[in-house]
Amino acid sequence: MKTSFVPSDFQVPKTLDTKRFKLRMLTVSDVVKDYDAVMTSIDHLKGVFGPHSSWPSKGLTLEQDLIDLGWHQKEFQKKSSFAYTMMSPDETKCLGCVYFYPSDKTSFDAMALLWVRTSEVETGLDQELFEAVKKWLQERWPFKKVAFPGRDISWEEWNAL
Repeated sequence: MKTSFVPSDFQVPKTLDTKRFKLRMLTVSDVVKDYDAVMTSIDHLKGVFGPHSSWPSKGLTLEQDLIDLGWHQKEFQKKSSFAYTMMSPDETKCLGCVYFYPSDKTSFDAMALLWVRTSEVETGLDQELFEAVKKWLQERWPFKKVAFPGRDISWEEWNAL
């Protein structure tokens, strides 16, 4: 069994910059923009974390979101998982998030989840993000096999592994 998610000397990429977005560590300072992105996208986000996930709920409060962001920030600092916020290039708007978690499936060493806010769905940003993240993982991260449950493997297949 793997003892850590990434090697202790691995330099975690700080950002991924493209013309349409910037990925950087999700922090508690992002709570207002993150909360807006989540709450305006509730129906669209159902199922991102699996078919039985209750996140996000209409009852999510700003304080609960702040707690979630603090948890993500601490895990990132400990290198036990990585949550990135996807910001517009000028940092005025949260466009979505990307998460890398250790996999509990023996055939994968990591799992990646990502979402874009509802207002960006029709712009093609979701597919652009997916392709950019796959390339980034191949080029900059130490993982050999990453699963994207709900995307390149169905949640049913993932849960059956």
